[in-house]
Amino acid sequence: MRLRPLAAAALAIGLTGAALPAAATDLAAHRAIYELKLESTRGGDVQSAAGTMSYEVQDVCDGWATRQRLQMTVTNRDGQDIEMLSDYTTWESKDGLRLRFRTRQTTDQAVTSDIEGEATLQGTGEPGAAHFTSPEDSTKNLPAGTLFPMKHTEALLAAAEAGRKVLGLPLFDGTSANGAQDSSIVVTNWGGPRPSKWADLAKLPSGRFRIAFFDRGPENVEPDYEVSMRYWSNGVADNLDMDFGDFVMAGKLSEFKLLGHGC
Repeated sequence: MRLRPLAAAALAIGLTGAALPAAATDLAAHRAIYELKLESTRGGDVQSAAGTMSYEVQDVCDGWATRQRLQMTVTNRDGQDIEMLSDYTTWESKDGLRLRFRTRQTTDQAVTSDIEGEATLQGTGEPGAAHFTSPEDSTKNLPAGTLFPMKHTEALLAAAEAGRKVLGLPLFDGTSANGAQDSSIVVTNWGGPRPSKWADLAKLPSGRFRIAFFDRGPENVEPDYEVSMRYWSNGVADNLDMDFGDFVMAGKLSEFKLLGHGC
C-alpha cells in the first residue's frame, strides 16, 4: 500500500505547454492534524482501520519545508492488528526547480520503503532528473512539464480560480523510485467563501478536488491511488477520502494552526 503526501495530492495542473494562471492567494505555512477513520471496504482483508495524520508546511525563505506523518492501525478479518507508518519530508525551492525528498514507510516496524534523493528541473516547464541515493544509487529522467508538490498546489488552486475543471500533468513527489507519474484531476464546486469552524479558512474560497495517480505508460489505465478533498485557496485541506484500493479512509481536520513566515 502506497501512502501519498498531501502536497503531492494537490498535483497537477494544466496541459503541457499551456500557460498557467498566477495564484490568487499565497500558500499558507501551517500545521494540521487529521483524524482518520475507515469509510468503506471492497471485499478485501480489512475489517477495521483508524489512525492520524499530521502535516506541516514551513516557509523557510528560499523554499518550503514539509513533513507529513501518517499512522494507521489496520485490523484484518482474522483480528490481527497491523501497524502502518509513513514519514515523508521535503524541501522545495520557491521557484519550483529543486526538490530534496525522503520517504520512509514501515509495517509492524519492518521497513517496506525507504526512498531518498534530490530532483532538479532545467527550468519552468522544462525536463529534469531525479537522483536517488536510496533504495539504490540511480537517476530517472523527468519529462517536460513535471511539477514538484508545492508548485503543483499553487498551480492547481490557480487553475480552479480560473475556472478549469479537468486537469492533468506529470508529477514528481519523491514517493516512488520509478520517477514521475501521470495524474488526472477533477475540480468541482469551486467558490465561496463558505462556513467553516476555522475562522482563518471561512473567509476563503474553496472547492472539491478528486485526483487520480497513474504510473506512466499507455497500458496503465487503472490509477495507482486516488484521493479527494476540500481545498481552500491557501492550500489547506480537509474532508479527505483516501482510496487505497481495498479500502477507503476518511480524514477530518481536528487541529489547525497558521504558522509565521521564516524571514
